[in-house]
Amino acid sequence: MDVLCPCCSGKTYGDCCAAFHLNRRHPADAEQLMRSRYSAYSLCNIDYIVATTVPSQQPLLDREALYQWAETTRWVGLEVISHQGVAGSDIHSKVEFNAFFADAEGTRTHHEHSLFVKIHEAWYFVDPTLPLPGMKKPCFCGSGKKFKHCCGGLL
Repeated sequence: MDVLCPCCSGKTYGDCCAAFHLNRRHPADAEQLMRSRYSAYSLCNIDYIVATTVPSQQPLLDREALYQWAETTRWVGLEVISHQGVAGSDIHSKVEFNAFFADAEGTRTHHEHSLFVKIHEAWYFVDPTLPLPGMKKPCFCGSGKKFKHCCGGLL
């Protein structure tokens, strides 16, 4: 019998995030990607976290720090508050969520508004903590627009 998926979808892991983690298919939308990334953190699947971050940001990720955070954190739940597309764009989406985790201080909440972008039919997380293109540079999503008029204007 399969265990419930860590993403709190109510489905089993095998019927939910496993297919994404095994690269059998891509998440259909930003919410599925966000849920699968939460599951990946809870399972210490750092390769998936890196692979689902915007490609131009992937080399900037500190794999060891990501692993240490995932390994030392006890993830206890996920609540998706909202998932919405961005008006006038079919390649941008935002997800607001609470990720619950336990540490020495008790159960705590990480609240986030995340931006996701679709590049070549796959959704990616835009990490605002990493260096981003200059505002007058082409956007990393491939839209052909300047960063400030595309993803930069949504962060």
